[in-house]
Amino acid sequence: MNTAQKTPSKHSVLVLNALKQATSNEIEKKRRLGQYVVLWENDAIVYKGDDAPGQEKS
Repeated sequence: MNTAQKTPSKHSVLVLNALKQATSNEIEKKRRLGQYVVLWENDAIVYKGDDAPGQEKS
Protein backbone atom coordinates (compact mmCIF):
# COMPACT_ATOMS: atom_id res chain seq x y z
CA MET A 1 0.00 0.00 0.00
CA ASN A 2 1.32 3.43 -0.92
CA THR A 3 0.95 5.84 2.00
CA ALA A 4 3.03 8.71 0.66
CA GLN A 5 1.34 12.01 1.37
CA LYS A 6 1.03 14.66 -1.27
CA THR A 7 -0.24 18.21 -1.18
CA PRO A 8 -4.02 18.38 -1.68
CA SER A 9 -5.31 20.24 -4.71
CA LYS A 10 -6.73 23.76 -4.38
CA HIS A 11 -10.19 22.35 -5.12
CA SER A 12 -9.85 19.77 -2.31
CA VAL A 13 -8.80 22.48 0.13
CA LEU A 14 -11.78 24.65 -0.88
CA VAL A 15 -14.20 21.74 -0.44
CA LEU A 16 -12.73 20.79 2.95
CA ASN A 17 -12.93 24.39 4.18
CA ALA A 18 -16.54 24.69 2.99
CA LEU A 19 -17.49 21.48 4.83
CA LYS A 20 -15.75 22.63 8.01
CA GLN A 21 -17.55 26.00 7.87
CA ALA A 22 -20.95 24.40 7.22
CA THR A 23 -20.42 21.98 10.12
CA SER A 24 -19.37 24.76 12.48
CA ASN A 25 -22.40 26.83 11.48
CA GLU A 26 -24.81 23.95 12.15
CA ILE A 27 -23.23 23.11 15.53
CA GLU A 28 -23.49 26.77 16.55
CA LYS A 29 -27.10 26.91 15.34
CA LYS A 30 -28.00 23.85 17.43
CA ARG A 31 -26.22 25.36 20.45
CA ARG A 32 -28.23 28.59 20.12
CA LEU A 33 -31.46 26.58 19.83
CA GLY A 34 -30.56 24.56 22.94
CA GLN A 35 -30.32 21.29 21.03
CA TYR A 36 -27.66 18.64 21.51
CA VAL A 37 -25.25 17.43 18.82
CA VAL A 38 -23.93 13.96 18.13
CA LEU A 39 -20.21 13.76 17.37
CA TRP A 40 -17.57 11.09 16.80
CA GLU A 41 -14.64 11.55 19.20
CA ASN A 42 -11.94 9.12 20.27
CA ASP A 43 -13.56 6.22 18.40
CA ALA A 44 -16.88 6.70 20.18
CA ILE A 45 -20.20 8.45 19.69
CA VAL A 46 -20.48 11.51 21.95
CA TYR A 47 -23.63 13.53 22.74
CA LYS A 48 -22.99 17.16 23.68
CA GLY A 49 -25.44 19.74 24.93
CA ASP A 50 -27.69 20.49 27.88
CA ASP A 51 -30.47 18.18 26.69
CA ALA A 52 -28.20 15.38 25.49
CA PRO A 53 -29.34 11.83 26.28
CA GLY A 54 -27.25 9.83 28.76
CA GLN A 55 -24.06 8.29 27.49
CA GLU A 56 -24.05 4.52 27.11
CA LYS A 57 -20.91 2.68 28.18
CA SER A 58 -19.75 0.04 25.73
